[in-house]
Amino acid sequence: MRIARAAHAGGIGYGVVEGERLTLLDDPHTLPTDRHAVNPGRTSFRLRDVRLLAPVEPRTIVGMAHNTGPADRNLPPQAFLKPARSAIGPHEAIPLAAAIGRVDVEGELAVVIGRPARHLRPVDALDAVLGYTVANDVTARDLQQVDPLWTTAKGYDGFTPLGPWIETDLDPSDAVVRIHVNGSPLAPASTARLARDVTEILVYLTSFMTLGPGDVVLTGAPGQYAAIHPGDQVTVTVDGIGSLHNSATQLTGAPA
Repeated sequence: MRIARAAHAGGIGYGVVEGERLTLLDDPHTLPTDRHAVNPGRTSFRLRDVRLLAPVEPRTIVGMAHNTGPADRNLPPQAFLKPARSAIGPHEAIPLAAAIGRVDVEGELAVVIGRPARHLRPVDALDAVLGYTVANDVTARDLQQVDPLWTTAKGYDGFTPLGPWIETDLDPSDAVVRIHVNGSPLAPASTARLARDVTEILVYLTSFMTLGPGDVVLTGAPGQYAAIHPGDQVTVTVDGIGSLHNSATQLTGAPA
């Protein structure tokens, strides 16, 4: 099932996407907490008549560092936080400051939490998951070299595109991630390459923090990344979910 958040003629709400239609939920203003208990209502729209937004409004966005391949098993797990305001939706612009240096796009599988989660165990960790979405963990690479916490490198407004929706039925252990910049593909890579899978990530994170409904966990980039510049068109696809399209634009009104 695909759960989307969209702006429509009547406002903003959650709905289920089937084919080319979005059907609002019985309670369109509340994110479902159980992927097995999603109740569509009677109001529906054509997808072309709505604007898809970031599928959630997270209080917390947490990512995994050093989780790009098997060799990272030799490093201890490490997490980083991104501001909630860094989240944007499909077709929104990624603003790039003039003096920020190199900026890369990183295609990732993102986990959307469905219920409060603390001290999860491997046997039940995935029960806390509502579903999965596509993420672009935009990173200012030059700033990453001078900020060991990565806050500035990954914390700019618009540096976490999410979408196009939440897929509740996905095997996160082997999802292929693809990136295109201006139509040119990078080599695809599977989440099977990640040093730590979704279960291990959730067990680790909830050992020291509580994750809540709508929070987003970025699992790491299993494949290549690429630099972007103002005017570039970026598409990140996760097989089984869909494609997330964004453009890069020059940030105006900011000091150089």
